[in-house]
Amino acid sequence: MSAELIRILVVDDEADFLATYERLLRREGYEVLMASSCARALDLLAHASLSLVISDLRLPDGDGLEVVRAARRSPRSPSVIVVTGHPSEERRNAALSAGATAFLAKPFAAAVLLATVRARLAQPPAGR
Repeated sequence: MSAELIRILVVDDEADFLATYERLLRREGYEVLMASSCARALDLLAHASLSLVISDLRLPDGDGLEVVRAARRSPRSPSVIVVTGHPSEERRNAALSAGATAFLAKPFAAAVLLATVRARLAQPPAGR
């Protein structure tokens, strides 16, 4: 994947988290698109070629699972990492059942996020 642009969509309604994700991911050389709402994320999924999606579960205008399902339906079918500040086994199972390839509970270390991103990017797109 190194010859190809790696574009990551980050979806979170908290500006501090978006800024942190953007800083970490850009430092690693990734292009980062950001959305603070489900509607914006769905629009970007429909129009941008993405390698990976990182999405919070709780969004002001919808459920992050909508983002997961939309990513899985998109032609490129990027891997999706779900993050949440309200983890539970039920939420984890729901995210994985919807098509997420990883689940992280906030707060997590930057190294954990980056290792998860690298691992997801190393895997071929699911179902393709």
